[in-house]
Amino acid sequence: MKRRPAVVVLAAGRGSRFRGPGHKLEQRLGGAPGADTLLTRTLRHAIATQLPVVVVTTAAFAATAHRFVAARDVVTLPERDAAGQPQPIGMGHSIVAGVSASGDADGWLILPADMPLVQPATMLAVAQGLERYPVCFAQYRGIQGHPVGFGTELYSELMALHGDEGARRIVARYAAQPVPVDDPGVHIDVDTAEDLARLLG
Repeated sequence: MKRRPAVVVLAAGRGSRFRGPGHKLEQRLGGAPGADTLLTRTLRHAIATQLPVVVVTTAAFAATAHRFVAARDVVTLPERDAAGQPQPIGMGHSIVAGVSASGDADGWLILPADMPLVQPATMLAVAQGLERYPVCFAQYRGIQGHPVGFGTELYSELMALHGDEGARRIVARYAAQPVPVDDPGVHIDVDTAEDLARLLG
């Protein structure tokens, strides 16, 4: 029986490097009304795998996430603390939230929401890699990309992440294995307005 890891879509970052009008995740891929945004295209691709999908986001994008996945699979992180002060939401915090919300999954594929070109077949290839390796990642033309997959045996280590700490330390410790894919999208994320312009090219 094939393992069914959850795709954890990380959509809670502030996107402070974007410097364009609005948040980067709401930018449209094309000029037509109703065109996908970065977030909705990423979600469509994740859902097309037919794997479980969990979205970690903030109130700004919770409604969008609810259009695509069940309410129980949307984790909304607070942007302010009890005193009303801005609450930093780091990569580690987001990963912990997503993994804990899908603790019964057969592993996890970590996918940033600003990578709308990662193909469903690529996610499934990494999921298949978890049948052989505790940690693996999509690789295109010899260069590491996303998503990165983690087996269930790494649950405790993922849950120990905090702040802005991503999972690089875990990837290095467990000699993560590459899963070669024919998908340049594994390298394409949108951090700046220039990145978006290149993507829309």
